[in-house]
This record gives sequence, structure tokens and C-alpha cells, in this order.
Amino acid sequence: MPVAQINQQHIYFEDSGGDGLPLILAHGFLMDQQMFAPQVAALSPEFRVITWDERGFGQTECDGQPFTYWDSARDCLGLLDYLGIEKAVVGGMSQGGFLSLRVALLAPQRVLGLLLLNTQAGPEDPTHVEGYRLLMHSWVEQGLTDEQAQYVASIILAEPQQNAHWIAKWKARTNLQSLIAATECLLGREDITGRLGEISVPALVVHGTADNAIPVARAETLCAGLVNSQPLVLVEGAAHAANLTHAEQVNPPIVDFLRRLQAGR
Repeated sequence: MPVAQINQQHIYFEDSGGDGLPLILAHGFLMDQQMFAPQVAALSPEFRVITWDERGFGQTECDGQPFTYWDSARDCLGLLDYLGIEKAVVGGMSQGGFLSLRVALLAPQRVLGLLLLNTQAGPEDPTHVEGYRLLMHSWVEQGLTDEQAQYVASIILAEPQQNAHWIAKWKARTNLQSLIAATECLLGREDITGRLGEISVPALVVHGTADNAIPVARAETLCAGLVNSQPLVLVEGAAHAANLTHAEQVNPPIVDFLRRLQAGR
């Protein structure tokens, strides 16, 4: 099993390998690296695609201690070090985008471009914070009910077949305590909108028009704040995990973006 010991965590990752432009992708909250299977299939072997499980999720073993997305950004950079990759396109969905933006602020010299999927630079909507916190504590202490699972899946996926697959994964999860640290990281993140002008690398922002977790307006703000962003790509009818449920719309602009970056290397 490919695991790298980074920042006192055991980070699980998968690497398609090859000599193509490297792209490292970070998943959204409650998901894992498998949510990028449609992108790995479409992008490799033309590009080298690395996916990984962040603290609190998937097959990564974390210490359960409090952390921030700045720590997750350092995990991403540490994984690039482990793989011997000096520069890469850095990207992610939702919380994967939160940490990717922080990678670009921490180490701009290592970022060839940013791929930002259904994400934003702002903090959590304050009207959602207590509800999300109560939901996660209930899950950890009493287990995930069918009603709760369907509610979460409707926000993230909103697609029956995918809903069933991920609900089964959530219910099979055994290490629940690490969810608390991951939840507090999500809910307590700070607003970095005012720092977007510091990021000058090429960026592609993709967002589902039916995303109820992060409104399209937040993607518009993100796109406008990044000084070298492509025009916002809207995915009609897609909810939060647009790259997974609407890959046929998401993959072509990603391929185009990566090819332009590869040509400019």
C-alpha cells in the first residue's frame, strides 16, 4: 500500500506515474481520493496524476490532533517532496481547493497552476456551522442514520447511484474520532479572499450550477480574485462533487488547461 510518512501522519496516495505534467488532486470533505477516478482515467497516461487521502479520511492514518488547512497544504507539499516532484499543478474539490489555495500561498514557486473544483476562498457560512457540527458529533457518538446519510449525500452528490456508493462507504467507516478534528478544521477555516491577488499562477475554476454547499457566487468571487484565472467553467445541473457526477462536462476543460500548461513548460 503506497503510504508516505509526512508531518507525523501516514498519508495514503496513488500515483499514475509517467513523464507527463504532474497533477496532484485533493478530495472534498467526507470523500477520499477515489472521487477522482474519472479524472485519473481521463488524464493518465498523458499526465501524471497523484491523488491522496487527507487527514481524517480514506486510508490515511492521522494522529487525530487539531489541524488547519495550512497543515494540509504542508502535507501536500510533503507528498510532492516524497515523490521527488519539484513543481506540479495543484488542485482539489471543495476542501481540497481550500488547501490548494494555501499551497499556492505557502510555496508559489512549486505550483505550475491551480485546478479549483467547486470551492472558494471564504470561510464557512456561519448559518451552517452549528448544524454541521451537531451532525458530525451525532455521527461520531451515535452512528450515521439513514436520514442523515441521505441528507449529506444530497448535498455532495445528488445522484442516486453515487449516493448509495458513498453512503455505504461512510457507514462502513470505523475510525470516527478523527472526523472531529477534520470537522473543526472545515468549520474554523479563515477567509483568505483578500490574499487571492498574491496568487499569480494560471488557474482554472470549475463549479456546478446546482451546488448547494458553495453557491456559484463564491466561485465567481474566487475567479475574479485570482489574477491569472481562466473564465469560470459552469457545469450545468451539477451539485457539489461535479467532477464525479458530471465528469463528461468537467474533464474536457481540465484536459485543455493541462495541455496549455504542458506546452508552456
